[in-house]
Amino acid sequence: MKTTLKLLSIGAALIASFAAQAQVAVVVGAKSPAAAMTAEQAAGLFLGKTDQVPGLGTALLLDLPEGSATREAFYTKVAGKSGSQVKAAWSRLVFSGKATPPKELSSSAEVKKMVAANANVVGYIEKSAVDASVKVLLSED
Repeated sequence: MKTTLKLLSIGAALIASFAAQAQVAVVVGAKSPAAAMTAEQAAGLFLGKTDQVPGLGTALLLDLPEGSATREAFYTKVAGKSGSQVKAAWSRLVFSGKATPPKELSSSAEVKKMVAANANVVGYIEKSAVDASVKVLLSED
């Protein structure tokens, strides 16, 4: 039991360490009319406080799976929230009927593919994965 807890603690520390170093970018399709956004605007979007994207209006939001290092980095850097805090916030919003959480995709590659193919979709990926198929709205180092 102690060994399992120790391994879980080490794993969590490694993910947190990677999350602290990871660079993330909020992206839309390259031809999207969306404009740059601030960290506060991105946090508001991905925490269900607003559904409006500057220059675009309402958009479909894409998220990465719980436990993903990129997801942890994104919410830590942009919103100042841990994964459990984000989950709790969305649970309250869903329970009250006030909002629908972002659609969860399995990888940054899937997020980039869907964002690139749809003008009204917003997601976040590793900054290193950005290419000409997407436009960066916010970059967090």
